[in-house]
Amino acid sequence: MLEIQKKLSNSFYAILSLPATAMGFALSIQISALSWILITQYGLDLHKMGIVWSAGPIAGLIAQPIVGAISDNVWFWGGRRRPFIIIGGVLAALMLFALPHLGAINSWFGAGSLLVVAIVVALTFDLSINVSFNPTRSLIADVTPEGDPRTKGYTWMQFISGSFGVLAYAIGAIFGNYFLIYFGIGLVLLFTIIPSLLVKEKRHLEQTDANDEKVRSTETKLGEFLKICFANSFSWLGIQTMFVFIIAFISQKINPTPAGVTEQMKSLIDNKTGQIISISFLILNAVGAVLPVFVLEPIAKKIGRVKTQMFSVAVMALAYLGILLFGQSEYALYSLMAVAGVGWAAVVSLPFAIMSETVNQNRMGFYMGMFNLSIVIPQLIVSYWFGAIIQDSADKNMVFIISAISLAISAFVWMLPKEQKVS
Repeated sequence: MLEIQKKLSNSFYAILSLPATAMGFALSIQISALSWILITQYGLDLHKMGIVWSAGPIAGLIAQPIVGAISDNVWFWGGRRRPFIIIGGVLAALMLFALPHLGAINSWFGAGSLLVVAIVVALTFDLSINVSFNPTRSLIADVTPEGDPRTKGYTWMQFISGSFGVLAYAIGAIFGNYFLIYFGIGLVLLFTIIPSLLVKEKRHLEQTDANDEKVRSTETKLGEFLKICFANSFSWLGIQTMFVFIIAFISQKINPTPAGVTEQMKSLIDNKTGQIISISFLILNAVGAVLPVFVLEPIAKKIGRVKTQMFSVAVMALAYLGILLFGQSEYALYSLMAVAGVGWAAVVSLPFAIMSETVNQNRMGFYMGMFNLSIVIPQLIVSYWFGAIIQDSADKNMVFIISAISLAISAFVWMLPKEQKVS
């Protein structure tokens, strides 16, 4: 075991965060490049794009609980989570390499349908990310003590992962998506394989003897686990609605296309809309990367993680309400997205630490996978239900009406879980 792991030093938390960072970086590349490649290079229409993108949530829905449960009960290559992190990282790197070569792959295999090849690559890519994402998060819980050290583990995860997520968007904007893809291949391999080999896992976690008092008390916390999942799901309903449909709000309220403009002018307006979206997400992710370690963790030590989560989500709901009322200029939008970053910082870090102490530690992978359903199911609801509502609404303020209400409900539900006391 490394000395930095024994001491739980900051450098250890940084290394521990790298596998999750790799998967987050791969996901950022997928968001930045997949649609762009399929539309601009291969001419897929929006309907077919929707089919390709639906592979991700479905893959997460199925894969994460299964992979989590398996990783709880195996030991090879010197680890419980290590094999899945390495296998997932290698697969993700291979699928990244495949993205710019879909046409060649289609020709090589004689598939005849680029859509089929795109779905297979996207599905394999999502599965590889899901194969690794669950174990990367479970690993943090496995090797950190309950309480403040575990909170620190997840806030450091978001700090490192969020920082590299911002880097991914910056690289794509400056050097282009192809450079981003090939840069990502090396980073994913490096950040999954090397840290996995350096971090020493525990061969034996907590005993699951039915007579063990701690295990029995942990099992009684499952009601708390369900409350946390419920609260988290409403957070993701609001966040995912904004992610997917902010383009409709911006196109109508901030950068509309006047009637009768030329195609050249329309292209310039579309590019400006894309720039506003990129800057908005850059600001959101930058705030989300910095706040967990430097702000949320110290606050959580004083008032508890559950209250910190509740207040942060409430701030995000207010930011969405502010965008609804005052976000008719790009600079007002940027300012309010920075405020919304408070909630984003909390949603992608604190719930994992909160949840991890309400379940049997020996089944962390399984419960981490089940907890992921509180993220994936809202994604499907947003895509298939909220999308239709927003599409049919003449006023695209509906985007932030839905988002603000969802986050407000989430903040209320976060009042229900109890702060877990570490003995």
